[in-house]
Amino acid sequence: MTPRVIGSVAELKSLIGQEVAVSEWLTITQERIDAFAAATEDRQWIHVDTQRARDESPYRSTIAHGFLTLSLISQLHGQAVAIHAGQKMIINYGLNRVRFPEAVCAGARIRSRSFLQSVEDQADATQLSWSIQVEIEGRKKPALVAEWIVRLYC
Repeated sequence: MTPRVIGSVAELKSLIGQEVAVSEWLTITQERIDAFAAATEDRQWIHVDTQRARDESPYRSTIAHGFLTLSLISQLHGQAVAIHAGQKMIINYGLNRVRFPEAVCAGARIRSRSFLQSVEDQADATQLSWSIQVEIEGRKKPALVAEWIVRLYC
């Protein structure tokens, strides 16, 4: 997939209030879930014990950590949107709101939808506020809804 290229801050400002891009689907494998569990030392059985999850979980499967899904928004958004506004760097400034309305079962496919909420000129940067939704293929509820703040430094 070719990302949507945005060439200037003026172009960004013209996109406020719009859906800017949708990423490709990404399969959430058990291997990815296990690697995240190892990296974060969050090895709760609902994530890593496939047999117990099959037997005891209401999902009948292991599920991805919500924070795993959250950590993937940078990659998903980055494959869908490329900003070439003369910046030296783009910094992840933080999140205002994050919710995990639906669990992502191992083997499910997710993708992001990026909506540009605002573009604000700062003293030394341009601050962007993105509304990010991570969808699960075939599900009505999203896996994640977040307001993500990034800064462009020119």
